[in-house]
Amino acid sequence: MSDHLITDQTVGEIAAAGRCRWKTENENHNVLKTKGYHLEHNFGHGQQYLAALLLTLHLLAFLFHKVLQLVDTPYQQIRQQRGTRKGFFQDLLALTKYLWFESWTALIDFMLDEKKKSAKSLRNTS
Repeated sequence: MSDHLITDQTVGEIAAAGRCRWKTENENHNVLKTKGYHLEHNFGHGQQYLAALLLTLHLLAFLFHKVLQLVDTPYQQIRQQRGTRKGFFQDLLALTKYLWFESWTALIDFMLDEKKKSAKSLRNTS
């Protein structure tokens, strides 16, 4: 049901808007499923509220990463160096599995310093 009058002149524009919305939703869902968020693994857990809670946490993480990607320069540098979101998550998992960081800023600074050290040692060996 729609309040929009559908005519021969408006049908193409309405269809294009619908396809654009579908494309946006599909791309975001694809990111949540395949780029490190593992969204599909959480729908079967819990009897009542756990699945909804896990979905909410996934969406908050995705939103948080999008905000960082737009406004945080060190995060942007690391993501550019690492390439993929999934690769970034793998780095986070490896580092936080064996090392303790006082804050998110300390972790990001460590990652940036390590990238600089690696690049410097590569330049010195060539």
